[in-house]
Order: sequence, then C-alpha cells, then structure tokens
Amino acid sequence: MLRRQIRERRQYVYSKSLEAQERQTYERKQQLKDALASGKALPTELRKDADSLGKDLAFDEAQAGEMRLVFPNSHRINRGNYVVKELAEACRANDVTDLIVLHEHRGKPDAMIVSHFPHGPTVYFTLNNVALRHDIGSYKGSTVSEQYPHLIFENFSSKLGERIRDVLKYLFPVPKEDSKRVMTFSTEDDFISFRHHVFVSVPPKQIQLAEVGPRFEMKPYEIRQGTLEQNEAEREWVLAHYARTAKKRTLLSGPASHSKDSQHPNKKVKR
Repeated sequence: MLRRQIRERRQYVYSKSLEAQERQTYERKQQLKDALASGKALPTELRKDADSLGKDLAFDEAQAGEMRLVFPNSHRINRGNYVVKELAEACRANDVTDLIVLHEHRGKPDAMIVSHFPHGPTVYFTLNNVALRHDIGSYKGSTVSEQYPHLIFENFSSKLGERIRDVLKYLFPVPKEDSKRVMTFSTEDDFISFRHHVFVSVPPKQIQLAEVGPRFEMKPYEIRQGTLEQNEAEREWVLAHYARTAKKRTLLSGPASHSKDSQHPNKKVKR
C-alpha cells in the first residue's frame, strides 16, 4: 500500500510538471504568433528558440486545419488556458455531439481523444506516422472536398472493434449517393490505418482513386463510459500491455470480448 501511494504521488507530480511545460510552450508560441502578426520585434527570451517554435506553430496550425476538414460540420478552437471542464460545459451549452482533442509533442501529433456528448463514451488513441496533405502529393487539387464521405471499415469484427467502429462512424453524417469522397479505417495488429481518397475523372472515361490526406495510424488504449471531464467515469476497457498473451492477441479484429474483466487477466479472483 505504501509503495503504491509513493508511486501514485510521483506520477501525479510528474504529470503536473508536464502540464506546466506544455502551458509554458503554448504561451511562448502565442507570443511568437502575436509578434509576427503585429510586425513587432521578437522578445529577447524568444529569439533563441524562434526557429523551432515557428516550425512547431506552423505544423500545429496545419494539422488542426486538416483535421477540421476530415470531420464535416466541425469547428476548430484553440484550447488556450481553458480547462477540460469548461470545454465540456461549452459543448453541452451549444449542443455539440462530439469533442475531439488533439495532443502534440514538439510539434508532432501523438494522441487523440474522442468524447461523445452528452453521456459518453470517451475513447483514447495514440497517433503514429502522421502525414499531412502537402506531404502526400498524389492529389494536386488546391482545395479539399467537404462532401459528406462514404466510410469503409475493415476488420472491426470483435465486440471491442464494433464498439470503436461505432464511435468513429457517428462522427460523420450520412453521405449522399453521388459523393466522391471516401474515408477508410482499416485495422491490422490493432493499429487503425486512416486514409482519405476522392474519385478523380481520367480521360477518356475512367475514374481513379486519388489519396488526399492526411494519413495516420491510430491505436486505442482506453475507453471510459462518461465524457472527457468525468474523471470518476468507469473504465470500460483498458489496453493491458503486460499480459502474457498481449503480443498474440488482436483485440479489434479477433473474437476477444471487450468486457472489463476479460482485459485484466492478472486480476485476482476470490475463491
């Protein structure tokens, strides 16, 4: 018991230190952005890191903008100094159906949270291999279609896979039959690959798929039954990294159940 309390205390202190660092980095980026917008000289304390902060700021703007185009009817907001509870209250007050939170580390997106309102669930993902639209280059169109896309889900055959598929599916409105936009979510080894394509007409009378972007890989690691700000919400599922069969299982595409007890094989049961 004492060791666990010490470990939890260390984790709490470490998480608070990370929050302070992220807040400081955000404030420095905002100072740089305001200085560039107003044409004023950079503050002395920012001149040394202006190059790296500028690259991170540009990537943040591009990634957030492209994710807004991926999800129809979405609006992008800068979190700033708002706490999660204030964001959740704003979502409820404006009848928002879902809140998507993107996390980044040193300018690179590394996590995404999808929280369904008003009663949940909330799904946590890690992000890998993120490529923006201008990095792909297979589609030369100057603008991105904002039609409601057709959706393809592949290998979401387990109960857990169906649960996550439904969370992702209801982020998108029902498309029209003549929509030329397609988004694919395909699972392999519990990684969800996201791809974004459009139909392109090729002379004389042919049609091809062109990748638009962005593209990335997602891996779910936790599902909570409440919304994002409800820390007391019950954990519906948590990825168990240290189970003996963790490397052999495919949770999203296999027949494994996603009930709470089945994902904690090391949990002691009273006899």
